[in-house]
Amino acid sequence: MPPDPVRKPAPRQAGEERVHASAIAVGEAGLLLRGPSGSGKSSLALALIGLAGLGGRFGRLVADDRTALAARGGRLIARPVAPLEGIVERRGLGLTPEPATPAAVIRLVVDLTGEEPARMPEPEELVDNLCGIDLPRLRVAGRAGDERLVLAALDLFTGRD
Repeated sequence: MPPDPVRKPAPRQAGEERVHASAIAVGEAGLLLRGPSGSGKSSLALALIGLAGLGGRFGRLVADDRTALAARGGRLIARPVAPLEGIVERRGLGLTPEPATPAAVIRLVVDLTGEEPARMPEPEELVDNLCGIDLPRLRVAGRAGDERLVLAALDLFTGRD
């Protein structure tokens, strides 16, 4: 169901930051997908959810386009921003419903840069600090096939075999 244009966005909670990003959950790990408009955040989110499902893993949307972030107990929590809960943009179709989960603990930040990432990034490029929490970061170009690299990085950074 498309968002209600009359419904006002929910007020921010204390300590909450809203970012232009999408978030998904794969297993128990949340991924924050950042990039400029049109960079492929929604497409990557859907590809990751699909690939996770093919591998027998839980994969769900948390938020598309706008994500609320807050540090809680030393973890970064991502939630959707009303009125966009359970809605994802599918290029060519517009805003469409998508099964969603209400929150996820972010374990990996993925930046869609639109350009080829460095072959051997410097260690400081592999970390970002959001809301006072250091998280592993991966940069991808934002093209088909990036979902495999992102899931491999998630498994590496979370210690999943």
